[in-house]
Parts: sequence; C-alpha cells; structure tokens
Amino acid sequence: MECAVMMSSERTNMLIKSYQSQAELLLKNYVSADYFVVCTSVIIGIFACKTVYDLSQLISAVYFKIYLSLTKSRQIEWSNRAMSTFHAVYITTVSLYFVLWSDLFADNLHRGPLILQSSTLSTCALGVSVGYFLSDLGMIIWRYPSLGGMEYVIHHLLSLIGVTYAMLTGQAQIYTYMVLISEATTPWINLRWYLDAAGKKRSRAYIINGVVIFLAWLVARILLFIYLFYHVYIYYDQVKQVHRIGVLLVLIVPSVLSVMNLFWFYKIFKGLKKTLAKRE
Repeated sequence: MECAVMMSSERTNMLIKSYQSQAELLLKNYVSADYFVVCTSVIIGIFACKTVYDLSQLISAVYFKIYLSLTKSRQIEWSNRAMSTFHAVYITTVSLYFVLWSDLFADNLHRGPLILQSSTLSTCALGVSVGYFLSDLGMIIWRYPSLGGMEYVIHHLLSLIGVTYAMLTGQAQIYTYMVLISEATTPWINLRWYLDAAGKKRSRAYIINGVVIFLAWLVARILLFIYLFYHVYIYYDQVKQVHRIGVLLVLIVPSVLSVMNLFWFYKIFKGLKKTLAKRE
C-alpha cells in the first residue's frame, strides 16, 4: 500500500516537473518582448485607468446632478464604466489600425508567417490593455457581484490570458487584435447604463442606443468572429507553427467568447424587441 502511494507521489512530482520544464522552455525560447517595454506599458495602462476613474468622479460630481443622487455602489459603477469606455475607445482604435491599415500583419513571404508578426508598438499597445484588464478584473472581484457576475470574471480572465500571451511572445497578435475590435460595442453598452441611471429609459435616445447596440454587436462580435475562424482555417499551417499553448489559446479563447457573445446577443435581441413593442 505504502509502495503504491510512493509511486503515485513520484508520478505526480514528475508530472509537475514536466509542466515546469515546458513553462521554462516557453519563457526561454518564445518570449521575445523587452521586459522594460512590457512592464512600462502595463503600468501605464493601470495608471491611465486610475486617472480616468478619479477624473470621472470629480467631473461627474460637478456636471451631472444625477450622479450625486446615486448610491455609493452605483457611483462606483458609474466611474468604472467611464474607465471601460476609455479603454474600449483606445483599444478599438489601435486594433482597427493594426488589422486594417497597418502593414504589420500583411501576408508577405519575405517577412515570414503573419501569425508571428509583431512590433514594439503593437506589444506596447497590448501592455496598456493588460493594465486595463488587471484593473477592471480587480474591481469586479472587489465589488463582486455588483459590477458583474461570473460571466464577466470568465470574460476578463480569458481576455487577460490571451492578451498577455500575445504581448509576451509576439505570437498570434493578429488574432488578439481581431478579438479586441469587439470592444467597439462597450461604449454603447455603457451609454445605455448611463441613460438608465439618468431616468431616460423611455427616451428616443434609449431606443436608438438599443438599435445601435444590436447592429454593432452583430458586426463586431458575431460576423467578425466568423471571419476570425475562417482566417484561422485558411492560415492553419501558420497557426501550427506557434507554441502549443498559443495554438490552444487561438482555438479556445475566441470559441468560448463566441458562445458568450451569442448568449448576450440573444438577450440584446429580446430586450430590443421588448422595447420596440412597448414603444408601439
């Protein structure tokens, strides 16, 4: 009996050492980013979030009378949404630039596989986003569940893991930026919350906002993800060249986010349909 326990313990230790060896190999052979650049960009992201959060509290207290009438919990959410809106505008702009206008991810045989393309600028931009996801995830856990339930925790964890991997290794950044374009829907979601908090739920602006959310979600979180999976299929020979962890992230993270996006899209459709029915 004792012999069996010892053998089981030895197997467990060997398995742990195997995973440690793989992690060390990944860090040694695949991590390409300058650590100074990475750390600085992440700190900038955290500092920017903190600054936006504090400015939101100061400005809202002066220019928005409704802010002072909110409970402490909703005031925190008000400023938290200002922070997420700032990040969404930033990362959507950056992502559109790299995916649509920059030649960083151009399919150029002389530059090697596009799945491995990265630059100091693209890595810094992801570092700022990592700083945001760390800040927002910390707030969600701190105020759980008032700022979002378990689905928000899962969403932020998946996003944080995927963005951090692309930032540290320089691999699969094209797909990371494609996924981050979906943040284009966030400002409209936050605007809807602000309209609700201001008592504008029956206003024309609230209805227009619902239509915009529906269309933006359809484009940025449904159709875009379909194109992403098509792109992975077309360039799968290149995808296989990254580390196994990277392949898993490319396949799993967008898949899980797609399921969540479809679920939320269904709720958005039902909410819009209900709002329009009441309006009629």
